[in-house]
Amino acid sequence: MKYVRVDSVLPEDLIKEIQKYIQGEYIYIPSCPESRKKWGEKSNNRNYLKNRNADICRRYMAGQTISSLAEEFYLSDSSIKKIIYKKER
Repeated sequence: MKYVRVDSVLPEDLIKEIQKYIQGEYIYIPSCPESRKKWGEKSNNRNYLKNRNADICRRYMAGQTISSLAEEFYLSDSSIKKIIYKKER
C-alpha cells in the first residue's frame, strides 16, 4: 500500500474536520466498494474454477464416476459431489 500526504489530495477545510476526530495517526481509507473486484477476478482463478467445475459436471454426465473424477482432479469425493450437485449453474 502506498502512502499519500493528505495535504496533497484533500482540501484544507476537510483536513481540519478530520483532525477533530484523529490526529497524528495513520488512517486507512478503503477503496469504493463499486470499484472492487470479486475474489479471483484479477488473477483469473474465478474463471479457471468455473471452467474446471463445468468440465467435472460434463464428465460426470458422460458417465465418469465420482471416484475417478476425484482422483483425476486431486479432489475429495465430497468436493466432487458438491460441484456436481450444486443447484445454481
